[in-house]
Amino acid sequence: MVRDSDATRTRILDAAEAEFAAYGIAGARVDRIAENAPANKALIYKHFGSKDELFDAVFAQRVLTFVDQVVFDATDLPAYAGRGFDLYEANPTTLRLTTWYQLERPEGQLEAIKASNTAKLTAIKEAQDAGVLTDSYTPLELLTEVRALMMSWHLHTPELAMVRQPRRDRRREVVVESVRRLVQGDNH
Repeated sequence: MVRDSDATRTRILDAAEAEFAAYGIAGARVDRIAENAPANKALIYKHFGSKDELFDAVFAQRVLTFVDQVVFDATDLPAYAGRGFDLYEANPTTLRLTTWYQLERPEGQLEAIKASNTAKLTAIKEAQDAGVLTDSYTPLELLTEVRALMMSWHLHTPELAMVRQPRRDRRREVVVESVRRLVQGDNH
């Protein structure tokens, strides 16, 4: 039987994504990942080194997918927020992984995320300097608020989530319109 290393790696990453999304880094179990992959634990450690490194690989893959699918355009932050909302709607594990990452990795050690944030902040500053984007807020303030708005419908407490939600298209519209108003700042 010929083994396909890429297919095994993909199965491991998929199983690990589900495990980390459900349990976080601390609660995830390599035994369950191996069982759900299916792959043996030794192979997981061979490919990824440790459970923490496996989480980093899963999360970096998610970030790169997000960056590829949700094109950032500092001159059109409302559309960017709409695309981000769409991704979170289609892939709820992305937000769960992000939440676990924020909780369990507050020191922010992934280079892929640092590079993505630096590029976004630079693009926002350039758009502000060109007069295309409000300078009522710093680039960090704008990016933080835009990210919060695109995730807002997915961060409810369980009690608020039980309230009848507006239709998906209305929730998206609220996100996009809120970002549109935010980026107008004091200039309009």
